[in-house]
Amino acid sequence: MTDYYAQLAQMTKMLKALDSWLEKGVEHAKAKSFDPAVLLKARLAPDMYTLSRQVQAVCDSVKFLAARTSGIDAPKHRDGDDLTLEELRARIHSVLAFVAGFGPQDFEGAEQRIVPLGFMPGKGMRAADFVLEMNVPNTYFHLSMAYAILRHNGVKLAKMDFITSMSLQDI
Repeated sequence: MTDYYAQLAQMTKMLKALDSWLEKGVEHAKAKSFDPAVLLKARLAPDMYTLSRQVQAVCDSVKFLAARTSGIDAPKHRDGDDLTLEELRARIHSVLAFVAGFGPQDFEGAEQRIVPLGFMPGKGMRAADFVLEMNVPNTYFHLSMAYAILRHNGVKLAKMDFITSMSLQDI
């Protein structure tokens, strides 16, 4: 069994981390006297998404985790490579507000739910399989690419910026 609410809590934490990375990107750009918007078009390879599209993909993945496993519709957001940094950060905040309204009770019955896959018409996955085989790896992939693009462009990020916090115990 998958604890959908726990997965959503972790993804919320990571979405907040992504927002902080973008803020550090802005600070870096200002310190180096270039327009922060330049970072949005950056990519690691010619056939990979830009930073802007990586951020959009993370946001979509987090909102779809909540929406598709609970059986409700996700909010719609405008996509494209012409979004500004402010629009991307507003999208992050919109998704954070959307998922903040979920509680464990919203995922009752998820084990029986089949999640349709928009990119594979006529196909779907059990909710637990969708989360563990598709959603979590996809979210972390796009998070990692966003982190790597920012690092590649000189933004001072470290491993703890990715991990953010840990629930440590004295032993």
